[in-house]
Amino acid sequence: MKTPQKLKGQAAIITGGDSGIGRAVAIALAEAGAKVLVNFAHNHDAAYEVVKIIKDTGGKAFAHQCDVSKEDEVKAMFATAIKKYGTVDILVNNAGLQKDSKFVDMTLEQWNTVISINLTGQFLCSREAAKEFIKRGMVKKRSAAAGKIICMSSVHEIIPWAGHVNYAASKGGVSMFMKSIAQELAPHQIRVVGIAPGAIQTPINKPAWETPAALNKLLDLIPYNRIGQPGDVGKLAAWLASDDADYITGTTIFVDGGMALYPGFADNG
Repeated sequence: MKTPQKLKGQAAIITGGDSGIGRAVAIALAEAGAKVLVNFAHNHDAAYEVVKIIKDTGGKAFAHQCDVSKEDEVKAMFATAIKKYGTVDILVNNAGLQKDSKFVDMTLEQWNTVISINLTGQFLCSREAAKEFIKRGMVKKRSAAAGKIICMSSVHEIIPWAGHVNYAASKGGVSMFMKSIAQELAPHQIRVVGIAPGAIQTPINKPAWETPAALNKLLDLIPYNRIGQPGDVGKLAAWLASDDADYITGTTIFVDGGMALYPGFADNG
C-alpha cells in the first residue's frame, strides 16, 4: 500500500540522515512526498545509499556534508537546500552522538563534543530554518504551518543516565530549547515539536542489543517487551511534519515502548 503523500511538494532537511534513526526519518518523509536533503558528517557512502533508496522509489533527495556544530557549514547547507528546492519547509534535528565516560574521568573534549553536536547543532539549524520560514511566510496550498521543526531528543531528557552525563545533559537541554523556541515561533505559525526515542536498534547502541544476553537485559527496561526500530521513529516524524499534527507544538512525544514509565516500579519497587 502506497504511503499517502501528505508532505507532497515540501522540502525537508534531516541532519544525521545517513544512518539509524535519521536514515529512517529521511526515507519516511520521502515516502510521504517530501523532497529531502540527507545531511551527513563523515559517512559519504551511507548518505548516498539513502539517497539511492529514495530515488529508486520515485522520490527526490540529495546528500550534503555538514558538521552541524559549525555555523558556516550550517548556513551553507541551508543555502544549498534553498537553491535546490526553492525553500525549506521541514527541519528534523536528528544529528547526535555519544562519548561516554564516568563523570570523574570525563574530559572537557568529551563534554564539549557532545554538547556541540547534540545541542548547539540543533540551535544553529533551527535558527536558520526559522529565518527561512519567517522570510517566506505561509504557503497554504502546501502546508497549514509556515514551517515545522522536529527536535530529536531521548528518554534521557527525563531519565538520568550515570556514565553518560554529557549525553543526558544535552538531551535535557534539547527539551527546554524545543519548548522555548516553540513558544517564541508559534505566532509565526511555525510548529516545533520533540521526539524522544527510547531503546532503538541502531548502530549507536549496538552493544545493548547485539547478543541475546544484552537484549534480555535491555528488555527489562521496556514494558512493551520489544526493542524499537528506526521505522517507529520515522513514521512518527512524518506524521508530526504533516497537517494531521497541525495543532501540536511545544511538546515531546515519547516513542519508547514504555521505558519512561520507570518499569522498576511495576512490582511496587
